[in-house]
Amino acid sequence: MKAETLFAEKLQEIVQIASKQGNCVAKEQVWETMQDCRLSEEQMELVFSYLVSHKIGLREPVDVDHYLSDQEMNYLEQYELELRELPEYSQGEREGITLSAMAGDKSAQARLIEMYLPDVIQIAKLYTGQGVFLEDLIGEGNVALAMGVTMLGALENAEEAQGMLTKLVMDAMEELITEDFEEQRKDEKLADKVNKVADAAGELAATLGRNVTPDELSQETGISLKQIREAVRLSADKIEKIDERADQI
Repeated sequence: MKAETLFAEKLQEIVQIASKQGNCVAKEQVWETMQDCRLSEEQMELVFSYLVSHKIGLREPVDVDHYLSDQEMNYLEQYELELRELPEYSQGEREGITLSAMAGDKSAQARLIEMYLPDVIQIAKLYTGQGVFLEDLIGEGNVALAMGVTMLGALENAEEAQGMLTKLVMDAMEELITEDFEEQRKDEKLADKVNKVADAAGELAATLGRNVTPDELSQETGISLKQIREAVRLSADKIEKIDERADQI
């Protein structure tokens, strides 16, 4: 089994252990579960930090629901109610379905997706409080799951399949959070550009006792006409102190 797949499988095993213990786990349990990964003490400290950052307590429980908004709680309650209608499988049945899915059986792949939907919820809870709505995390995880069940043919056993699906779901959620963060940073930068031009226009207009033209603003402040044009466009022409002729620039 590949090291990455094994690591993801063991990490998910820790998550499952924690969920049965009030969302906490003892360090000894983590060490025991991860022993096949042969991690150094420094690497294990990173694992502990990862668990804590994803709201899994070390010995002391962490209430993950505390990080959910009322809207997210309502969504989760309804979604979990829907999932209760799905069939439950024994460990032997789960392994058999997984092996059939690995062999390309479409029906087994569909059932494998159903089997893992509750796991996607538990993984999504680990990523709450990072700016992305729980429903979006679960949706992204489900998409990764649906794609992942068709990619298991090269694996050797059901355990590898579990590790791979877990990793795909986690990677998808982390990528969504990263994309959302980058989008927020982009929006903040754009807002800063607009505010910079608006503030400069306000100061110059106060000095001149009238609205200013883009040319005047550029000459007096050193802000390029290109930046002023962009700010005007981003603000939908709502920078008050710039003369209406800014629409013509």
